[in-house]
Amino acid sequence: MNKIAIVSDSNSGITSKEAEAAGVHILPMPFFINGETFYEGVDLTQEQFYEKLKSGCDISTSMPSVGNVTDLWDELLGSYEEIVHIPMSSGLSSSCETAYMLAQEYEGKVQVVNNQRISVTQKQSVYDAKALAEKGKGAEEIKNILERDKFESTIYIMVDTLAYLKKGGRITPAAAALGTLLKLKPVLQIQGEKLDAFAKARTVKQAKSLMIDAIKNDFANRFHDAKGENMHLSMAYTYDLAAAESFKNDVQEIFPDSEIVLDPLSLSVSCHIGPGALAVACSKKIPELEK
Repeated sequence: MNKIAIVSDSNSGITSKEAEAAGVHILPMPFFINGETFYEGVDLTQEQFYEKLKSGCDISTSMPSVGNVTDLWDELLGSYEEIVHIPMSSGLSSSCETAYMLAQEYEGKVQVVNNQRISVTQKQSVYDAKALAEKGKGAEEIKNILERDKFESTIYIMVDTLAYLKKGGRITPAAAALGTLLKLKPVLQIQGEKLDAFAKARTVKQAKSLMIDAIKNDFANRFHDAKGENMHLSMAYTYDLAAAESFKNDVQEIFPDSEIVLDPLSLSVSCHIGPGALAVACSKKIPELEK
């Protein structure tokens, strides 16, 4: 019997194909679109999602059903001794708390990780968990390591339009109107529990510079690793791959020795910020994997 199964959800941005290649297991996140239920990566692609989003469909997110979670756990425990379950940040969804409550019935065989991450940083946690399991770490030990380092990451996101933040109630209509009038490009931050305002830019070029400077500052002053030798550097985007690849080239010039992974932002974030967003993220490498 295999020892440990690593489980996450599609908020991580890990596709079913990537999950199969990596040997991890992904729960598709449900979306309600005009009252109809869709599952990310199953019957809802990135392209279909943005088509519906831009056409003005009523879109809301949800968490996996209790049955979907426990059915997967039960199936995996037929082949594995333990499970490490890594949901999206508890500050952004109740799915983490629900998974934790469900795990109480599994007599310690399921360890739910609350490490406050989403999208590209959550994805890194999944791959770190897999690597730790391959090094012989137990499920509880993996959970403790990931939660110990949970705040050792940041995502900076430039929003192209304020329309979706307004629609989701994250900014007031007055603030959205003023921002649109001034043609602002807000830069948001995810560092831990929630999506916060970070800075305001007047142009995309200025927003990119703000995000690059923020990452440079994090490397040098927060993580004391100016060259990023012990950091993972990731980038993400919504809808516009060409713009993301151009931005990636800019970031690569600043950090020539870093391997940059570029992924679409998870749809659970995308529905609140809309198309045209650009993001850069970093997370500290886990010491146990550098030995």
